[in-house]
This record gives sequence, structure tokens and C-alpha cells, in this order.
Amino acid sequence: MLKVLVLLAAVVCCVSAAATYTSKYDNIDLDEILSNTRLYKKYFDCLANKGKCTPDGKELKESLPDALKTNCAKCTKKQQEGTDKVLRHVLKNKPNDYKVLESIYDPTGIYRKKYEIEAEKRGIKLPGSH
Repeated sequence: MLKVLVLLAAVVCCVSAAATYTSKYDNIDLDEILSNTRLYKKYFDCLANKGKCTPDGKELKESLPDALKTNCAKCTKKQQEGTDKVLRHVLKNKPNDYKVLESIYDPTGIYRKKYEIEAEKRGIKLPGSH
């Protein structure tokens, strides 16, 4: 019986480790959101705890801490590409928004240190990086 429980626990761990975040929002038009001040502000306010969240904004807000911890291990390819796009846009066009979100989701700078080299490899320069 104990062997069965251990095997079952191992299978559950493997299945949940391989799972990805929901892809039901993968077809959202990020360009529209990033180019529309009103839409962008709604998402920013959601992530910054300043306003209500749309269902997809809520999903993002709930997944963000885990994605930071795991280097987006559960992200689909499209989600990873979208993350790069949004990050580039915010760093270039809304650097103060980036600082606000960084203070909320990375107050100690642990993820900045962890991902700074990877970001540079992708051509993303974080504020204050070398």
C-alpha cells in the first residue's frame, strides 16, 4: 500500500510539474493593449493593486509570482514571447510603471539578480543594470 501511495504521489508531482498556465488568454491582442492608454492602465492598475482586474488580468496577477520563481517554467511559448514584448514596451515607454511593479513583485531584487543576464541575452536592458 505504501508503495502505491509513493508511486501515486510521484505521478501527481510529475503531472503538475509539467502543467502549463492556462492558454485561454494567449490570443489577446497585446499590441492593442500596449498602444491603448485606457486598456494599458486597466492592466497596470490591476497588477499594481490599484484597480479591478479583468479575468485575464486576474489570471496574470495570480500567475506572476510563480512565473518569477520558476523562470516561467509553466508558460507556453506564446506567453514567453508576450512577456518579452510587454517587458520591452514597459521598459522603453513606461519606466516608472516598471519600477512600481518591480517594487511589488520583486521588493528585494532577488528576481532582478536572477534574470538580469538572461534579459541582456535577449536584448532587454533593465534600468540600473550594467
